[in-house]
Amino acid sequence: MIMNEHFDALERREPEQRERDLMARLPAQIAHAKTHAPWFATSLRDVDPAEITSRAALARLPVLRKHDLIELQRRRPPFGDLVAQRFGRIGRVFSSPGPIYEPEGREADYWRSARALFAAGFRAGDLVHNSFSYHMTPGGWILEAGAQALGCTVFPAGVGQTEQQVKAMADLQPQGYVGTPSFLRILLDKADELGVRIHSLTKALVSGEAFLPAQREALATRGIQGFQAYATADLGVIAYETAAREGLVVDEGVILEIVRPGTNDPVPAGEVGEVVVTTFNRTYPLIRFGTGDLSAVLPESLTRASSCGRTNMRIKGWLGRADQTTKIKGMFVHPEQLDALCKRHPGIVRARLIVTNPDGIDTMTLLCEGAGEASTIADSLRELTKLRGAVRFVAPGSLPNDGKVISDERRFE
Repeated sequence: MIMNEHFDALERREPEQRERDLMARLPAQIAHAKTHAPWFATSLRDVDPAEITSRAALARLPVLRKHDLIELQRRRPPFGDLVAQRFGRIGRVFSSPGPIYEPEGREADYWRSARALFAAGFRAGDLVHNSFSYHMTPGGWILEAGAQALGCTVFPAGVGQTEQQVKAMADLQPQGYVGTPSFLRILLDKADELGVRIHSLTKALVSGEAFLPAQREALATRGIQGFQAYATADLGVIAYETAAREGLVVDEGVILEIVRPGTNDPVPAGEVGEVVVTTFNRTYPLIRFGTGDLSAVLPESLTRASSCGRTNMRIKGWLGRADQTTKIKGMFVHPEQLDALCKRHPGIVRARLIVTNPDGIDTMTLLCEGAGEASTIADSLRELTKLRGAVRFVAPGSLPNDGKVISDERRFE
């Protein structure tokens, strides 16, 4: 059954009206970024904001890519001159692997996650079990802010401590779950092992990793309707799934483009490319921010509204990474982190991180040429990436000489 309720009237706008509204807001946002964020004052110094009133004009601006943030923030700490507010006006600061520091403004639903939660069936009065991390990274806070804006109550479970989380779910009987799909499976399997039934759980909004059809079906057999949201620590929610199951609907608060990886150039609808997003966030006014994620616009979404009634363009969802930076269990792993690991362990001559997803669960294995203590290297891998991974030594010269240090070999079909 398709739910025809909508978060607000913005979701039902005529596409032409939405485009006019977004383009009308764009000059002021570019002017704000140039005035208050020094990096944009420099990179857009020759740009007249009043002239950027169309997608064609926007496409002439440079793309700022996520993998550039590490170096920008290293040179101009703490935010690479990209943030338009000072400490005191910023509510929180987070650290994602890299490290990359992200600000959180003080606005309600700063990350715009309430809309995605509403589309997944969350409503005022629900108790939400939040298993995104609350430690240093913004995942837990992104969904908590939206849930509270909807009028939900949140149990801040975070990650780990599966038995305690299952007990809390059994005691509190939440209606909804937010977190990664793989951790929800771990919790449900642990509940089965403990003989605990959690009858109250009927909906889930998952993110941070691919949500495979088999995972969705497995949840459905337990009476849980699972939906996915596409979000980043820099931008908040970018797109979200609805009951129509017709791709991910682009959030009303962003301008989304798909560009050819490594370029500034938009690709035709249907062609896979890098997701580039412009936000209207006044604290972190990112203009043409390249996420490094691959996706594609669904061409039919440009001419036909979703059967749920939402009229915005839709994308296929996450289709991999445009660069070697890889999202694993909701955390980004960067080549720079593996370089730091190798420098910490000089016995490693060459290394390559292999990412797979047997049974739909992300798994890391670090293949090393050289010498060293595998357990010590594994400890460093966990410290640097905040993720567990196996370490295995291989014969000298056996790793491909192709410059790749992260090989994403996961299958999503």
